[in-house]
Amino acid sequence: MSVFNVFHIAGSALTAQAARLNAVASNMANADSVAGADGKPYRAKQVVFEATPMGNAGAQGVRVRQVVEDASPARMVYDPRNPAANEQGYVAMSNVNAVEEMVNMISASRSYQTNADVMNTAKTLLLRTLSLGQ
Repeated sequence: MSVFNVFHIAGSALTAQAARLNAVASNMANADSVAGADGKPYRAKQVVFEATPMGNAGAQGVRVRQVVEDASPARMVYDPRNPAANEQGYVAMSNVNAVEEMVNMISASRSYQTNADVMNTAKTLLLRTLSLGQ
């Protein structure tokens, strides 16, 4: 396995975690939305990853397989003065759980930072290898 594969593997992880952070940002931005683009309550987005071969045998990167909508039901909030309320006075809100999204954000952020550190370590090793010949 080449040291350069480290950059491909860690780069795939950076791309995947960036997609996860984008989904978290979208979910947090719409946590209190009454309706999404289709007029229905906004549904939380979840990013699904899968391992993908990278170069040599045994080297596995990661990629985004798909982005799915959370199937949990919409939150029903009693607010009879809201124009979107039904006959009983309830408003169907997004199914975003802010606490779960914060945990996802911290996890994605740590994974992103860790893979950036892996790339920095590989770069340092390569530079030290080059300095051996001087």
